[in-house]
Amino acid sequence: MKFAVAAIALIGAALAPSISAFIPSANKPAFKTSLSVANDLFVDATEATKIQDSVSDYYGKTLSTSEDLKTNACCTASSMPPHIKSAISNIHPTVVSKYYGCGLCVPDLLDGTTVLDLGCGAGRDVYIASQLVGKDGKVVGVDMTPEQLDVAKDTQEYHAEKFGFANTEFHLGKIEDLDKIESLEDNSVDVIVSNCVINLCPDKEAVLKSCYRLLKPGGELYFSDVYSNRRVPESLRKDEVLWGECLSGALYWNDFQNLAKRCGFADPRLVEDAPITVENAEVQATINEAGQGNLDFYSATYRLFKLDSLEPHCEDYGQAVIYKGTIPLFPSGWSLDDHHYMETGKVFPVCGNTWNMLEQTRFKEHFEFIGNFDTHYGIFEGCGTSIPYQSATTGVSSKGASSGGGGGGGCC
Repeated sequence: MKFAVAAIALIGAALAPSISAFIPSANKPAFKTSLSVANDLFVDATEATKIQDSVSDYYGKTLSTSEDLKTNACCTASSMPPHIKSAISNIHPTVVSKYYGCGLCVPDLLDGTTVLDLGCGAGRDVYIASQLVGKDGKVVGVDMTPEQLDVAKDTQEYHAEKFGFANTEFHLGKIEDLDKIESLEDNSVDVIVSNCVINLCPDKEAVLKSCYRLLKPGGELYFSDVYSNRRVPESLRKDEVLWGECLSGALYWNDFQNLAKRCGFADPRLVEDAPITVENAEVQATINEAGQGNLDFYSATYRLFKLDSLEPHCEDYGQAVIYKGTIPLFPSGWSLDDHHYMETGKVFPVCGNTWNMLEQTRFKEHFEFIGNFDTHYGIFEGCGTSIPYQSATTGVSSKGASSGGGGGGGCC
């Protein structure tokens, strides 16, 4: 069977009959509009509870360390930059051993910011971010698995002593129910991160809507997860092991794009992707026996900005930016996403959305801006709608693969 593309975990689309809209039958049309499909992406309350209990047991009781995973869907594929490796070296070994993420969810320019980690588990990414935001920043972790969260809380004092400051807090709860956490106020968070967790949620729409509500204007959701090249069939969505392994809950990539836009994130940007392989005979047999040998899975990292100024498509206004080379650790050039690598000092043409992602966010001071919105020249060349994962065709990670033009589905 084929498994192509990034390193992220596939879990939270739907396990129940309420998602039967994905399966053609004599009583319903074989195809539905993207809006009606989005309405069918989630399970009812009873089935959702079963999924959540199963996932919680899997990560709290079945798995002891990352070595117990049956596939590599929940394993980071991309190499870590030196400053992240350095940060991890300061983290308690028990926390590191209980990390089950599928990507690297650490955006740039975090100093002094407030960061929220959804599905923080034992706290590895929280404690990475803690070091990056510094003593003037704050990192909040939320997880529904008591066993994982106990490890995170039990090591808070260790990390405060190691870092020289205390700036973390943890909450037990479901990331679908963020409104129940009183300390999380609307428009209060600069960056939300999540590492291979949203796919585990039965109600992804609730998660994305809460993220949009909690983010400050100009803030972003920066997360890794598992996606598929087509909708996962109901038979596989009911498999508990595949759920725990971040596979059966994977969203079809285009359903994700439409859902993100529906929740207010008008222009989802792909940062990187990589192939997922299932190196477990039993798991692979389950997928093959379901007749899904051509079902491909991808790990992908996206960034979603909360900006009212973003348009549904990349429009051309004749604008450009010049990167100053001032973002720490990136003196020669910096990447916004998988097809916007901007060399220092070089004029780089951009669409209106990219302009706003840089001009109305924490990145503004690091760029010069050329042009305005006075004249519209039509759609930006290269803005398409095909599968966006370059690894779908190359079979390797897309990180740093291109500096412009974009592949399938790329904008500007």
